[in-house]
Amino acid sequence: MLFPDVHSAASLTVSPDRAQHFTSDSVSLTCEGNLTEWRVRKFSEDGRLSDCRRMTGSTCNIKTSKSDTGVYWCESGSGEFSSAVNITVQNDGNGPILVSPVHPVTEGASVSLSCSLRTQKILSNVFFYHNDKLIQNDTRGELKISAVSKSDEGFYKCQYSGRESAQSWMSVKVISAAVSGADSSSSPVWLMVGLVCGVSLIIILLLLLYLCRQSKYSCFTRSIQSESHSPGSSTNHGVNQNETHVYGSLQHGQHLN
Repeated sequence: MLFPDVHSAASLTVSPDRAQHFTSDSVSLTCEGNLTEWRVRKFSEDGRLSDCRRMTGSTCNIKTSKSDTGVYWCESGSGEFSSAVNITVQNDGNGPILVSPVHPVTEGASVSLSCSLRTQKILSNVFFYHNDKLIQNDTRGELKISAVSKSDEGFYKCQYSGRESAQSWMSVKVISAAVSGADSSSSPVWLMVGLVCGVSLIIILLLLLYLCRQSKYSCFTRSIQSESHSPGSSTNHGVNQNETHVYGSLQHGQHLN
């Protein structure tokens, strides 16, 4: 049973921190959040919805049996809830369990999966399966993934001495995928916008410089023209003509004498 991982107002902590457990294990599920009153709810394999019968504060205590297999989450009286986790109880007392994370693994993080017996925690010569496909078959007792990717998501199980564990789903959480995707896709757009704005600014500055130069030249030309046509200039021209006329008359008088 798989429930989607949604935005939640609380977190559910499982101890021991694994998805599979043996029968008669002591397992505690603790709700952590801003509210003080929480209850742990379960959706069982047979489709029944029930509440934890042994709540101590915000912690549900279970002495596991096969009927405890199901999906668990925290819920408040006001309707707020946590993300759900899958708990599987191994019915075969002599069979192995897969030790895998109960919560989603963040993409890029490392994770180790191992196989365990009730009487023996560390095993070697273990077969590991991903979606029913054998992915490791050697003397190593654990499956290590150094950098988890979305392709690693799926069902896992282990096999030891001919006995198989139950399979558990390992979920991979991608952090801010939409944001990073939007940023990467919008980068060329912002680059083009910046380029267009830069070119437009240069064109505008060149145009303003040209208009400024034209304006200064026009003002200088008008200044020269106004000076040449000013009344003072006409008067000076007339004075020069009179001086020339008087000088000519004097010369003419000298010749007569």
